[in-house]
Amino acid sequence: MTFEDFRRRADRVRQIPLPTVLTYRGAVRDRYDSAKWYTEQGPLSVTGAKFMNWHGNAGGGGAIDLVMHLAGIDCCAAVQWLEQHLGVQQAAAVPTTVDSPANPPTAPSTSRQLRLPVPDHHQLGRVRRYLIQERGLAAHLLEPLIEAGKVYADQRGNAVFLLVAGKANRPVGAELRGTGQRAWRGMAPGTRKDLGYFWIGLRQSRQIVLCESAIDAISCFQMFPDRICISTSGASPDPPWLRGLINRSYHVSCGFDCDDPGEETARKMIALYPSISRLRPPAHDWNDALGAPC
Repeated sequence: MTFEDFRRRADRVRQIPLPTVLTYRGAVRDRYDSAKWYTEQGPLSVTGAKFMNWHGNAGGGGAIDLVMHLAGIDCCAAVQWLEQHLGVQQAAAVPTTVDSPANPPTAPSTSRQLRLPVPDHHQLGRVRRYLIQERGLAAHLLEPLIEAGKVYADQRGNAVFLLVAGKANRPVGAELRGTGQRAWRGMAPGTRKDLGYFWIGLRQSRQIVLCESAIDAISCFQMFPDRICISTSGASPDPPWLRGLINRSYHVSCGFDCDDPGEETARKMIALYPSISRLRPPAHDWNDALGAPC
């Protein structure tokens, strides 16, 4: 392919509207500020064809620059991604003014649409107090997650934990946890647990612990800061993404709860994947091990 060929390809996709790209990648538009978007790389400000990530001190113009920034890829890969997922005909069909993100690029034909809760910064103090004071999570672990947009508060004061997929941490769902007097938990509509998960840890670590919830994953990481802790959002013996982690030579431990369902699911998982070891929480679950109420 000549330089002129590549330039023509780039010119065709560069003009795709930025809201179209953001929506397709699972970003959420701020309810009160139409120029602000919550993305996999944190909040962005969008004005026409220009965007700015004030926290990351980075910005650019056009769809190619935006995909390079969001996905952490080079120009050639960004053009290829745009052609594959948002070619000219597809771009015209993608809504650009919705508050909820569309399905992830890996499954554009499915009718199950992801609807992440809209962030509400006014409720963030309530969520912080709940997670730190009632659940015993360390503030120094929680704040980077909040800053990155992986944990936030919705309009009802629920704690929202993003499930993400791939190196770009593209949102594919969310765990919801009530912060009021009545214990409540759920999932965002359209969540695809088969595509991704909530995680915390150091990317360079080769040790993974599977936990039953995002709060348990953060609690486990608080006790084992040298590991990557993943939430399976409920005890599941065979998440579709698990085999990929094992094939990439991660040492995986099953850290499900110390109760009958947790033990039974762990046994089934280890029967399917003998390389996985059992790592029991020192209490009923990892959050209990921090001394927080169940």
